[in-house]
Amino acid sequence: MNKRETAMRKLQSAKFALLEWHLYLDTHPEDLEAIAAYKRLEAKYGVLLGEFTEQYGAVDWLSAPGVAWFKSPWPWDAEVCD
Repeated sequence: MNKRETAMRKLQSAKFALLEWHLYLDTHPEDLEAIAAYKRLEAKYGVLLGEFTEQYGAVDWLSAPGVAWFKSPWPWDAEVCD
């Protein structure tokens, strides 16, 4: 696995965990420890997303400045898939 794939897996793992915390907090909105954990993970995800975007380009249109995502290599481009 190359560095880009490793960074993407970390990013995807953090996003998955955020979604799971979000679902938990939907049913336990008073759990202060869970809210704190969610906020810590949200901050970590922001850092991971920023690092990935800086090194490899935008992950999606939401994390892209302007239309930069459109100019980035597409997932099926040879240099990205190799």
